[in-house]
Amino acid sequence: MTRSLHLVLLLALLPSLAPAQELDLRLPAAATDTTMPTVLHDLATRVLPVYQESNRERYLANLAALQFVSGVYAAADTTRQELRDWRRSVHGAYPADRSVVYDIYIHARAVEAADHVAFAQALTQAFQEVVPHLNDPDAYAVTWSLEAPAPVSLEALQREFDRLRPKGSVTLPEAVELIWAYFSFSAYRNLWPLVDPLVAADENRRYTTEQDVLIKTPGGASISAMVVRPKNAVKSLPALLEYTIYVYPQNKAMECAAHGYVGVVAYARGKQKSGDKVVPFEHDGDDARAVIDWITQQPWSDGRVAMYGEDYSGFAQWAAAKRLPAALKAIASSATIAPGIDLPREGNVYHNAAYRWARFVTDTAGLDEEIYREDAHWRWLDQTWYTSGQSYWDLAHIYGRPNADFRRWLGHPSYDGYWQKMIPYRDDFSHINIPVLTTTGYFDSSQEGALYYLTEHYRFNPKADHTLLIGPYDEVAMQRGPLPVLEEYQVDSAALIDIHELRYQWFDYILKGAAKPALLQDRINYQVMGANTWEHAPSIDSMANGSLRFYFDPAPASDVHRLAVKMSSRTTYIRQSVNLADRSDAGWMPPSALISKNLSLHNAVEFISDPFPQPLEVSGLLSGVLDFTPNKMDMDVTIALYERLPSGEYLRLFDPPYTFRASYARDRSHRHLLQAGVRQQLSFRSERLTSRKFQAGSRLVMVIGINKRADQQINYGTGGDVSDESVADATVPLKIRWYGSSFIDIPTRQ
Repeated sequence: MTRSLHLVLLLALLPSLAPAQELDLRLPAAATDTTMPTVLHDLATRVLPVYQESNRERYLANLAALQFVSGVYAAADTTRQELRDWRRSVHGAYPADRSVVYDIYIHARAVEAADHVAFAQALTQAFQEVVPHLNDPDAYAVTWSLEAPAPVSLEALQREFDRLRPKGSVTLPEAVELIWAYFSFSAYRNLWPLVDPLVAADENRRYTTEQDVLIKTPGGASISAMVVRPKNAVKSLPALLEYTIYVYPQNKAMECAAHGYVGVVAYARGKQKSGDKVVPFEHDGDDARAVIDWITQQPWSDGRVAMYGEDYSGFAQWAAAKRLPAALKAIASSATIAPGIDLPREGNVYHNAAYRWARFVTDTAGLDEEIYREDAHWRWLDQTWYTSGQSYWDLAHIYGRPNADFRRWLGHPSYDGYWQKMIPYRDDFSHINIPVLTTTGYFDSSQEGALYYLTEHYRFNPKADHTLLIGPYDEVAMQRGPLPVLEEYQVDSAALIDIHELRYQWFDYILKGAAKPALLQDRINYQVMGANTWEHAPSIDSMANGSLRFYFDPAPASDVHRLAVKMSSRTTYIRQSVNLADRSDAGWMPPSALISKNLSLHNAVEFISDPFPQPLEVSGLLSGVLDFTPNKMDMDVTIALYERLPSGEYLRLFDPPYTFRASYARDRSHRHLLQAGVRQQLSFRSERLTSRKFQAGSRLVMVIGINKRADQQINYGTGGDVSDESVADATVPLKIRWYGSSFIDIPTRQ
């Protein structure tokens, strides 16, 4: 594993000690208190004589941290060398990741103590003894780790202090965990002020960097770009292009160069040094193609270009491929936006976050970070609009700063021609015959967009070379690598892969004739949560070889209803009533934890199955038929699935929940209103994929509800433009009868 797995090393090294022994510990109120080195030094010296661990690798890593915090730097340095030797003997190599960062830091402190020199001088020596001797990919991984966010933030360390302080003592495992966290935090706190010049000098030795290159489009716009090339290249190279609207100091151009490509990062028009107006989505296909054409005309280019990236960059790849340039040979997209599909809305339901995002990317030639990061500020806007009961058109007016892009998006509530021209649509996919790699996660908010591209590509081009990799990841994992614990859920170790490195292996396979990555064995490659394995299938449908149908079985005098394998009645029903005028829930937000002790129901109904007698794998897309009678002409529905573990805890199978506007469930491009007061059926197929091996004794839980929350558009059910509706249209509550003939189909694999 390399730089992408931020906390993997740290958490993997935590102790497996007997918890019985307690050590007195009096922690100060603040983690930055001046007494902290003394307090932790005392704790470490008490732990050292009794510390034991059967796992050799973990023992050496923990031992070095204990020795370091005890102040015996030379011994810690020797232990780290022993750890490196052991890893090489067992694994054949020493990973270029945060391990090397800790090696450099400990060695620098040992040099500082032994030679009586300043720490900056000792750090320079320690850095020069290691990094210049690494190959380009390993050197990049180490320098990236040096400059990346610390594995343990001050806030996280403070939370650990606050948790342990009232106890007045700690177990041996808690002591080692605390010492590791303190050591890691301290290392980065002391390294950060000094590493930039060292990293810059090493990068200047390895790469040629061109900043602020301006590329003219045929229409006269200018695109600002950055180019990084390896200095040791003896011939022209293929280029890896990221086209993005996000202007960040760190990008992946140098990472591409470290892997033997020319790295190009191009910013959407109006960003960085471009003097044009920023308009999200509308010009990016043409502009990205202009950048590709420019690349092929450069002397360092071998005429081949591949595109990569997450989020907006993923969208730009598909926008460019809509009219496929001859030089574009492959695309690799992660957490991919599909305009009109999952931004500025999902399931045709607009999100307030789209207004926030529009401000973020269009207010300046860079990014309006200051306003975007103020969560409390935006919660104020959500709740102020919600409690006012005004129409959705008024959201930006309440804020006092209308945004032309957001207003234009609201004018296209269907997936109409405005959206269709931005990315491939229907037959456009049939002409995309280049290899595609899509990576996403069960908890990735952009999964809906990623699966849209995949399913439409295969729908209109059955022979497409399109590979999906999906696992228990969120959108952050697509950018920085997966963490072993995600929102309190313990991720299977098999899922802790280096997604970035896999992408380069795939590019090497496509562009350099290298071996295909072993993990990408078929079109669909998915990690089965709870089984700690990867499985492979030729299609999403073939992830399962069976299915279980569960009917809505009303339970009289109970708030929890049954998921029954047999229909009990076509005439019995569950009544649900939602007061759309109620604003007492303005502060409600769904919990973020993926595993919890109870469900937070909000305008929703819960159904639960009987316990499964044997383990059961659920893999694929939820589908079903809702049989219901509404009293309004439209409503926004949410469906969430959980495994209720034998312990009683609830584990989400995907997140966010599958949400859709009922009038667009059949066709996102054309609205089909419900018939108020009439019993009717609505078929649905989830656009959120999952795979989970249920434990024996677990139950399936489904929660179906009406989407009504302060941070999203509210559908009052009049049948008119939802953005025009207001609380004045909520004089009558939404009332639904869910009939027992409604059912869901769960894809299973035996």
